[in-house]
Amino acid sequence: MLITRRLEFDAGHRISTHNSQCRHLHGHRYVIEITLSGEVICEEGVAEQGMVMDFSEVKQIAKTALVDKWDHAFLVYSGDIPVVKFLQSLEGHKTVVLDTQPTAENLALAAFRVLDEAYQDNYGNHLRLEQVRLFETPNCWADAIRERG
Repeated sequence: MLITRRLEFDAGHRISTHNSQCRHLHGHRYVIEITLSGEVICEEGVAEQGMVMDFSEVKQIAKTALVDKWDHAFLVYSGDIPVVKFLQSLEGHKTVVLDTQPTAENLALAAFRVLDEAYQDNYGNHLRLEQVRLFETPNCWADAIRERG
């Protein structure tokens, strides 16, 4: 069974090597969809009976592990030295320094890595993160999908 939870957050970024508008500081209303697989919990009397995982718990884990850290932050590539220095000079500024350019593709991969560690099989129902879909705009997104193997 697959379940998906959708969350939204706002963040700024720039692609320092981009040849067009994205090289400028700007922001997006990002949407992240988190897809988990697992067996439906059949144990009588537990609150999660009939679920893979309670959607409110999916949300809380994602918020704690990732969304609250990225929301209203500036996502910047560590190699973008002038912008990193500028952001670090702003007292109390919420900055997330990444080891790659903050493209939709790289952000989806980074989110997958963080969330893959966050979701645990606490119910013995083989819970596993399968996909992170990150929308940069309503018409543009990237999917980070668990590799089969």
